[in-house]
Amino acid sequence: MEYLIALLSMAGFVLVIFLMEVSRARKAEKKFIQSLYGDYGKLNQKEYSLERYEKMGSFYDRHREAGQIDDITWNDLGMDDLFKRMNYTFSASGEEYLYYTLRTPRQEGETLLHLEEVVGYFGSHPDERVRVQLQMHRLGHTGKYSLYDYLDNLETLGERKNTKSLLADLLYLPLIGLLGINLPLAVTGLVVLTIWNIMTYFKEKAQIDPYITSFAYVMRLLEACDALTRLEVPVCKAEREEMQLHGRNMKALKRNSFWVMAPGRGNASGNLLDVFMDYIRMIFHVDIIKFNRMLKHLRGHMEDVDALIGLVGFLETAIAVWAFRESLGEGYCVPCFTDSQEVCLQEAYHPLLEHAVKNSVTAKKGVLLTGSNASGKSTFLKTVALNAVLAQTIHTCTARGYQGTYFRIYSSMALRDDLGSGESYYIVEIKALKRILDSAGDGVCPVLCFVDEVLRGTNTVERIAASTQILRSLGRSGILCFAATHDIELTELLQGTFTNYHFEEEVSEGDIRFNYRLLPGRATTQNAIRLLELMGYEPAIIQKATAQAEYFVSTGKWDADLTEAAREGILRERDPGRITPLGNSVEDEQGMISSPDRRKNAGTREHPAG
Repeated sequence: MEYLIALLSMAGFVLVIFLMEVSRARKAEKKFIQSLYGDYGKLNQKEYSLERYEKMGSFYDRHREAGQIDDITWNDLGMDDLFKRMNYTFSASGEEYLYYTLRTPRQEGETLLHLEEVVGYFGSHPDERVRVQLQMHRLGHTGKYSLYDYLDNLETLGERKNTKSLLADLLYLPLIGLLGINLPLAVTGLVVLTIWNIMTYFKEKAQIDPYITSFAYVMRLLEACDALTRLEVPVCKAEREEMQLHGRNMKALKRNSFWVMAPGRGNASGNLLDVFMDYIRMIFHVDIIKFNRMLKHLRGHMEDVDALIGLVGFLETAIAVWAFRESLGEGYCVPCFTDSQEVCLQEAYHPLLEHAVKNSVTAKKGVLLTGSNASGKSTFLKTVALNAVLAQTIHTCTARGYQGTYFRIYSSMALRDDLGSGESYYIVEIKALKRILDSAGDGVCPVLCFVDEVLRGTNTVERIAASTQILRSLGRSGILCFAATHDIELTELLQGTFTNYHFEEEVSEGDIRFNYRLLPGRATTQNAIRLLELMGYEPAIIQKATAQAEYFVSTGKWDADLTEAAREGILRERDPGRITPLGNSVEDEQGMISSPDRRKNAGTREHPAG
């Protein structure tokens, strides 16, 4: 009788713990659902561990194809930060698929139009959206590693058997039967067997624990797909049918899978029910036994797992796109694709800048940007490039209007020396430029490219000569190039091949201000020496540098020891009418003198769209 009371007490204790955990889980889920309705589209505040972020591209690595955004362009454009900005996903599948999407510009409209249908549906059906997000939240993540890391290494485990674990579990039966006959002996035997099982459990578990995490995720993936196929989402009929097909192929994997995919498994939740279930696993090895049985089956269905990850990832990516649009308010548009090789942007802005200045441009041929340091050239290049990428990946642009064709997109902007290979900046740069020319040479698809300070890694004479010829090559048919340079000479040498635009600044009251407005024509001001003055450099340095610069502009020669008196004498002899007090004049695009007042007004004049 005492034994029965003890067993009933233990069962009651377990039941209370179970009910408490169910109640806690329901409250947490209810709070989460409320946040999906109330906080949807608010700016993302996720944090990322280094290990987790390094594995974000696993789905992309497994689905490499021609025309994707390469590492140079991805890094040039700061796409990691853009990904984090729009990552409204709750599962590893959605997160990795969103990353893959941003690196895979589409070259046709069918895929983008379908994405638009799904995005629009979830945007107008909040209840269905929340149901999908709830399933994605339950699906969750795999920890600091990607699921593919585990799946790719399954072969290293070899064939696994359950003989020892099953024999140890069977020994519990006679020991339990011995309780009514010889209690001390039975208790001693149970204690010894339990200690032995716990010790051997940790040895076995050390080999397969990472893979148990992956199996738990696969099980949750199958459960999520089952729930999603029961939802009525008309625009996702094809995805629903594919989920059903791959789910049927893996049906056998789900039998008695609770022991591998128990709630909280691998997430260190710390609740009492999970702790109790962990002790059950340690004593009876149930997760190890089930794992070994599932291992062989999973190895034969890797393609099904991959397909399911892509399907649920697509759905969550569509929801993330809508959340990104919501966070932009009215500051986005759906792109319009045409057959003409051009880019037309209206009031475009950089999606990662607060209070960004909007600019418009229509480019039917190459665009050459000039302007002073920090005036906005690089940011404008990134703005156009990011909008082109977003147009062909998530069918969303941060602009009032976007029109263009389908491009392959490349950049050569924020390059660095490659210390690992011993390559100088110049070598890295010419390789980056050549990859663009090689890509354009195959004629598969028009190329849209962005080059910031072409060939900055070499001397002036060779830079201008080589830059002229490279940019002319990038200005041929089949390529649309946006380039920025400080070499004003290129604006003349490339006249007819590129359209000139510029940014300018306003210097007043000992300070320099930028309006970041795109203006037609080439730059007529320079500020490098003036910035030295504003930063407090010695007046002698400023005066001599200015004298040398003006002397070179007028004569085409450099003189390291040129004095102000010598400069004025030489220039007066060549052209007396051009001499004005130092620092108060600058040549404009036609070679005329611009006064400080004229330059001040030029920084505020209106610029027509395009």
